[in-house]
Amino acid sequence: EPLIVFDEIHKFKNWRNLINGYYDTLKNTHAFLITGSARLDHFRKGGDSLLGRYHYYRLHPYSLPELQFKSGSLEQLFNFGGFPETFTMASERNLRRWHIQRLNRLIRTDLKDWEDVKDLEKIFALAEELPNRVGSPLSINALANDIEADFKTIKRWLGILSSLYYSFQIAPYGSSKIRAVKKEQKIYMWDWSQIENPGIRFENMVASHLLKYCHFQEDVEGYKTELRFLRDTDRREIDFVVIKNKKPLFAVECKHGEKAASPHLFYFKERTSIPHFYQVHMGSSHRQLDDRISLLPFERFCQDVGLV
Repeated sequence: EPLIVFDEIHKFKNWRNLINGYYDTLKNTHAFLITGSARLDHFRKGGDSLLGRYHYYRLHPYSLPELQFKSGSLEQLFNFGGFPETFTMASERNLRRWHIQRLNRLIRTDLKDWEDVKDLEKIFALAEELPNRVGSPLSINALANDIEADFKTIKRWLGILSSLYYSFQIAPYGSSKIRAVKKEQKIYMWDWSQIENPGIRFENMVASHLLKYCHFQEDVEGYKTELRFLRDTDRREIDFVVIKNKKPLFAVECKHGEKAASPHLFYFKERTSIPHFYQVHMGSSHRQLDDRISLLPFERFCQDVGLV
């Protein structure tokens, strides 16, 4: 067959050398697809990096554009997340069971396969706590106190959970002109259906769609693209800013319901070079407040911006 597929091969100790050998021998006649549940680029540290022999793509949960904006898709995504196992069945009972099974597999199986973590119960407790921290500035010190582990350990565990596609963190954007925060981070989950609060769940779902867009721009089109948030020392905040080649493309504020425009949109519009500000919601109304500020349904936003 012209295509050879390897799944979870990173769990084999010498997988890089094995793939190198196959590729150098069969590259003129065969193509290779290598998939895994953990970040394969994590395993490129040390040894042969396979540089120049592959293209790396990050696979995301379902997004609204991927579902072709079919009727009911947005509500189903919001309620059951974008993982095929829960989205397709659309069952509350199945969702609860899958949450338990997924966390057990991540911590007790996948993590043990490639990272030496002695205190699995504490990292399990950390993973259970993270959905409660979504959308707010992440305090590693507070997590360290709650989990009863030191700062460096919590920071390392957060990196592990990120590598396992359980959570992801975004950094702040801005300059001294607006007294932007510089060190704070925000955390989000790959499975937003874990989050109970509707407003925060919606924010996380939007974050996941934007991260997917950023990864597509980087992995497929080759643009350096980042997802950030905008917050100043007076706690004025815009949920997300998408950066492409170090320049802001647009900013996004999330409101689950159809609400008045956030005053922070106007404040940062006057003080930043961000070309456009969107406030997205789960409703149906669309208002263009001026040439740079739009209030619109999330579905319309996905279409206008060209999310994937």
